Order: sequence, then C-alpha cells, then structure tokens
Amino acid sequence: MSTTMPKVAEITRKWYILDAANKPLGRTAATAAMILRGKHKPDFAPNVDCGDHVIIINAEKALLTGKKLDQKIYYHHSGWIGGMKSVKYRLLMKENPEKAMMLAVKGMVPDTVIGRNALTRCRVFKGAEHKHAAQQPQAWTL
Repeated sequence: MSTTMPKVAEITRKWYILDAANKPLGRTAATAAMILRGKHKPDFAPNVDCGDHVIIINAEKALLTGKKLDQKIYYHHSGWIGGMKSVKYRLLMKENPEKAMMLAVKGMVPDTVIGRNALTRCRVFKGAEHKHAAQQPQAWTL
C-alpha cells in the first residue's frame, strides 16, 4: 500500500463560516487555524498548503474567560527607542475585535511561508454580516 501525497494543483478549497458569538476567543481561533492548515482533511501533509477558507463572524461577541480582559495585554514595538506600545484586551475588543481575533489565529498557525499564505484565506467580521455569500460558505460543524 502506498501513501499518496497531495499536490497543489489537485487541492480543492472550500469556504467555511465560524460563528464566534458566545464562544471563547481561543477556541474559535484554534478551530480556524486547524481549517486554514487543512488538518481536518484526510490527505493533510505538513509541507503542502491544503487548507480551506475561513470566515469568522461575530468577532465582537467572542468571550475571554477569567480575568483576561483586564490582565491580557497586546504588545507591539515601533522599532524606535522607547517605542513599546501596549493595549489591554478590554480596549482592543471594544475598538477592534477583528484584530484581536486575527492576532489569536496568527499565533496558532506556523510562522512559515505556508502559515502566512494560510492567513490570507482568513476573513474576520465584527458583526453577523459578511460579503462572501457568492462563495456559498458552509457552517462549520464538528
């Protein structure tokens, strides 16, 4: 019995919708990262980008458990001396919940070319409406 290796030309990509309403932010991000990598497919290979497209809706209604809203801080640096910036997640979730969800998904995909290409297939929306109805996305259930 031989092992089949997926080829880029043979990969068919589907569109899935994840609803983040009343679900933990990390659980939703982990599910999105799994779909983006293609780990749910039987012909998954870690060296081939065989993932699907993901639409995450209701990002503003995602939950952070425990005291994470007040204690979790997002840091970034401008590159200049003294350029360290910090934002608490309470403010980040209020002003830009799409960025908070995207940062969580980004932290769960590998920091390689395959991971960066997978992130281009992730779309995050604040509310329940999205603009990808023409792709006929399916609701993710598993």
